[in-house]
This record gives sequence, structure tokens and C-alpha cells, in this order.
Amino acid sequence: MKRLLFCVVALVFVLAACGNNSSKDSKSSSKDDNTIKVGTEGTYAPFSFHNKQDKLTGYDIDVIKAVAKEEGLKLKFNETSWDSMFAGLDAGRFDVIANQVGINKDREKKYKFSNPYTYSSAVLVVRDNEKNIKSFNDVKGKKLAQTFTSNYGQLAKDKGAKITKVDGFNQSMDLLLSKRVDATFNDSLSYLDYKKQKSNAKIKAIKGDAEKNKSAFAFSKKVDDKTVQKFNDGLKKIEESGELKKIGKKWFGQDVSKPE
Repeated sequence: MKRLLFCVVALVFVLAACGNNSSKDSKSSSKDDNTIKVGTEGTYAPFSFHNKQDKLTGYDIDVIKAVAKEEGLKLKFNETSWDSMFAGLDAGRFDVIANQVGINKDREKKYKFSNPYTYSSAVLVVRDNEKNIKSFNDVKGKKLAQTFTSNYGQLAKDKGAKITKVDGFNQSMDLLLSKRVDATFNDSLSYLDYKKQKSNAKIKAIKGDAEKNKSAFAFSKKVDDKTVQKFNDGLKKIEESGELKKIGKKWFGQDVSKPE
């Protein structure tokens, strides 16, 4: 009888302990609700890259951190190549991409977007002694260094160029300067930053008549609308406080969050 009583008491303690663990797990889970998994390259200066101290930094990193601070969100960064970025989003490895994602119709069908936080334009970067390429339309049959899934890669394909696959802008510049490709389409802000860092680089940019690119945070369709709204609220707050403009001036010397 004593043994039976002992077993009953022991069982009560075990069940109580399980209940406590369950409660802790529930609390942990609720804490994780505010953690956003962020996909980014970490090699795309000045938007997302590692500085000399090997710290992840850049324009997009500063913007998403400022938004997270305003909205009380925790961020967990996951670095991957651009061409693996959307596959990671689809697979749920992260919730949002912070990496100058251009908004276009095809992407809007598959993903959710925040309001834009960057406006820029496409440029065609060539060597400074290039004489045969004078406009966007002159790249037909030429070798261009591009990431396959970017807006600029699509632009190169549309213009009839032969694509040499790269992982990012710096690799494009290496191939261009070593004469292994003829040109590359990319973001005007990336070009300006590269020239600022390497003023002696023998390259030049050709401007086109393409409309301004709008870049925003891209979310998986599985992310709820409330989270996307939090990002929009955060963007609005840092715009009104002047923080977004300040971040633009830090990296580019001007506010890049407006279409003008």
C-alpha cells in the first residue's frame, strides 16, 4: 500500500514537471515570435558586407536594424549568395530579404513587399577605354557578368547579351577589369560606392533611360501581414525622424530613399 501511494505521489510530481516544461517552452516560443530571420549576401558593398573588423554592415543592414529597433523586433542574419536568396525564402530558412531587392511584377506574384526604402537606376559599367559599347542596346552578343536572378541579369538577357554567372558586384568588377567580360549591368549606387573606394579603377558608367528601381524588404508569402505592416510602420518612423535620410548620407552622401 505504501509503495502504491509512493508511485501515485511520484506520478503527480512528474506530471507537474512536464507541465512546467511545457509552460517554459510556450514562453520560449512566444519570445521567438519577435525574431525575424533575415537573408542577406554579406558580400554586396555598400548594402550588405563585412567591414575590416568582420562585422556585418551596410546600408540595408543599418535600415533593417533601425526598423527592428523601432518595432521591438529581434533579427537573426543568415548569409547566402544572391542566386540562392529566394530559394532560401521559399524554403523558410528566413522570413525576409534585406539585400536591395528590386520590386517587379513577377516577384510581386510570389512574395510580399514592404514599402520601398531605396530608389536608384541601372547603369552599364564598362572599361574606360571601351569604344564599341556606348548604350544599353550595344551589348547584344557581348559577354556580361551578372547574377542570374537579379533584375540586372534579366536586363542583360533581354538585351541579347551572353551571360557569365557571378555571385556579386565585386566579382563582376574583377572579371571586367581582367578583360574576361565586356561589361556588367548593375545599380548606380553600387557603381558610385565602388568608385569611391577605388577611385583609380579604369571603368565608367553608361546611363540608360530605364525607370528608377525601387528596392524593398521581400517577405515569404507565409509571413503574416501584421509583420509586413510592422516593417512599414518602422520605415515610416525612421523616415519621419530623419534616421533613414541619415543612413543614406552615411553610405552615399545623399538621401536615396526618395524617387527624385
